[in-house]
Amino acid sequence: MKQFHLRTGEALVGDGAEVAHIDLLIGRVDGPVGRAYAEVLSRLVEKQEAVQVILEPGMAVKPPTIIVPTVPVRSLRQASMVYGPAQAGVAKAVAKSVEDGILPATDELVIIAKVFVHPTATDRHRVFINNFKAMRHAIRKAMEGRPTPEETTEHAENARHPFRESL
Repeated sequence: MKQFHLRTGEALVGDGAEVAHIDLLIGRVDGPVGRAYAEVLSRLVEKQEAVQVILEPGMAVKPPTIIVPTVPVRSLRQASMVYGPAQAGVAKAVAKSVEDGILPATDELVIIAKVFVHPTATDRHRVFINNFKAMRHAIRKAMEGRPTPEETTEHAENARHPFRESL
């Protein structure tokens, strides 16, 4: 664990309004990610409040994880999607990643996950499933060091933004 400083991960799962996109940082609690974790939780940003990820009330996931909405939360319906099924999907993904040995069960690491939930999402089950899958993929990629520089170079020419027809 001493050599572990910073890992990044990203994943996009699904389509339409229920698409899930996760960007995450994993790092030591006594390193830059730990400092960012504390700052994000202590500094409120209107309409993008960070919350600790829980499996159920009184049961936070390990390693400690927070989600931060990518898109400002402007309605109670949107808040219920971000802090309900999206948060639950992230929680289950962290727990499953620990169970599967992808992530160590420790308080020495922390995770910050930026979570995209489309403002018009309505299918709570699909939001849960897509965020579970996106978080699992992002964690796995971070822990495996993917994409590699070679993979990035190889795909750079054909890369496109998934939400635009053309750039």
